[in-house]
Amino acid sequence: MDELLWLLLPVAAVSGWFWAKRDAQPVNGKTPDLSSDYFKGLNYLLNEQTDKAIECFVRMLEVDSDTVEIHLAVGNLFRQRGEVDRAIRIHQNLITRPTLSKSQRAYALLELAQDYMRAGLFDRAETLCQELIDMEMHTGRALVLLSDIYQQEKEWEQAIAVTQRLHNKTGKPMDQSIAQFQCELAEQAREEGDVAEAQRRIERALACDPGCVRASMIRGKMACEAGDYKAAIRAYRQVEGQDPAYLPEVIPALVHCYQLQGEAEKLLDYLQKIYAGRGGATVLLALVDVIGQQRGRDAALSYLKQHLHENPSLRGMARLIEMDADSGEHGGDGMLELLKDTVAQVLEEKPVYQCTHCGFAGKVMHWHCPGCKRWGTVKPILGLEGE
Repeated sequence: MDELLWLLLPVAAVSGWFWAKRDAQPVNGKTPDLSSDYFKGLNYLLNEQTDKAIECFVRMLEVDSDTVEIHLAVGNLFRQRGEVDRAIRIHQNLITRPTLSKSQRAYALLELAQDYMRAGLFDRAETLCQELIDMEMHTGRALVLLSDIYQQEKEWEQAIAVTQRLHNKTGKPMDQSIAQFQCELAEQAREEGDVAEAQRRIERALACDPGCVRASMIRGKMACEAGDYKAAIRAYRQVEGQDPAYLPEVIPALVHCYQLQGEAEKLLDYLQKIYAGRGGATVLLALVDVIGQQRGRDAALSYLKQHLHENPSLRGMARLIEMDADSGEHGGDGMLELLKDTVAQVLEEKPVYQCTHCGFAGKVMHWHCPGCKRWGTVKPILGLEGE
């Protein structure tokens, strides 16, 4: 039924246009008859020859100032439905018509650019967006499309330039996005071994957005790779003031750096401070590990049990079961192993990260949300089943 309704949308558009035109005729004028193409189109549609039906309905619409909007609407419907080839055909047909006004042609170009984007024809979409910008028509939307194109093609320098132009045009804050683009360039430079360039990109990201957690994490990683563990600790600890929701992402690296520095007591104090302030399974388990190393297994187990009563979590429970099973105090009946496997399976099926904007959830950290395409909105899940 849904498929039939979609197929009938062009028919409704054509019929609406026809009856509107007929009602506009003088009463004493001759009422126009439906075109034979209309009945041919219906016949094709009823016989499931949809391509031929569409051709008939589109052919009925003579492109003039009264029908341009109908062509645009039909093309837009096809794009939304996923039939991009048909949308492209309609919009390409439109822009070739000499009768279009400048504003009508510009709108058709914008629609065609969106068709090309949907089809993955980024070079063609880019050309049309540049033409719209040169025409000074639909500049804001053209810049948005260009920014999307450069992001998908990982052309970060161009993405920065276009996004800055979009900010200047609309006044909409773009600092967080531009900082993420700088981080992408910093990551590229780091992978290529260009430490100085990576550092420059990090500085630009933080100058653009002082709250950019990702820039601090890259800085910490680079300092750690260089053996400068004090600088790495400083960088990672900045995350607490930028966005503490990301602390679970840096706790393992912080523990590693503190241990390499031989500062176990400072590490313990820092973790206790963080845990008292916000809790979280990642911090708790790091504390259990540190306490176990410094004070022994029994002290670590006691600490874990105490805090699981106060702040229960599946990850904490899994560690408790593991420590109990390793102790051998409950015999070999296999019940703890079964419980351990059950909790592990539950954890395996649960997402670890979630977008705070669209709700996208997954087990992998994304700086660019795959769902809503926003930057910096995917964060570790905090709670019984999360971090």
